[in-house]
Amino acid sequence: MSGALHLIPVGLGEAPAERWLPADVRALAGRLDTYIAENAKTARAFLKLIGTTLPLQEITIHTLTDKIDDGQIKAWLAPIKKGAEIGLVSEAGCPAVADPGAKVVDAAHRLGLTVKPWVGPSSILLGLMASGLDGQRFAFHGYAPVDPAERAKQLRAWEQHSAKHNQTQLLIETPYRNAAMFTTLLACLKGDTKLCVARSVTTADEWIATHTVADWKKRPAPLLDKLPTLFLYLAR
Repeated sequence: MSGALHLIPVGLGEAPAERWLPADVRALAGRLDTYIAENAKTARAFLKLIGTTLPLQEITIHTLTDKIDDGQIKAWLAPIKKGAEIGLVSEAGCPAVADPGAKVVDAAHRLGLTVKPWVGPSSILLGLMASGLDGQRFAFHGYAPVDPAERAKQLRAWEQHSAKHNQTQLLIETPYRNAAMFTTLLACLKGDTKLCVARSVTTADEWIATHTVADWKKRPAPLLDKLPTLFLYLAR
């Protein structure tokens, strides 16, 4: 029998599933009876949205927390050797991309299991596609430091690296601090650096714009509070 670990993307926000997940992936996800997820509650919300063959209460969801060790992950994956199919989902977007699910995929490879990635939304790639910035050389940094001084220092260091290597820099922020991050970016980066703001990609609140920092300073600040946002910039 041939089992597999299926890497299934989930939505980036509130939007109909057919807008961001192909029909064959929805059908596959709906028939699986076992999942590994960062958060069981959001995994159930995803499964409720796409519809499942089994009642939700009969679907096993293993929660991937910081306390889960390699031995436990291997135990979760063991049924695949006997032909089982298990889904891996993230909180949002593609599992294992800037996501703790990567250690599950790593364990699967070490066990010699089949790993199948499926098509779905990635805020990193969608934001990069829509930014107009360099899509051949880029780096995703996750979160910048919280301390204001360290944050400013890091943003400038990434800008210098961007200019030297023509590399687009990507980062995110906790949604309630988006406005503060936007203000800090305008204060720290050079005027001719191009900055893209990609808000709530694939949802009804989607809004994406790219301008130089100097041009951004002439415009009203975008509404970003409590909305998932990706920031991208490319220095000259």
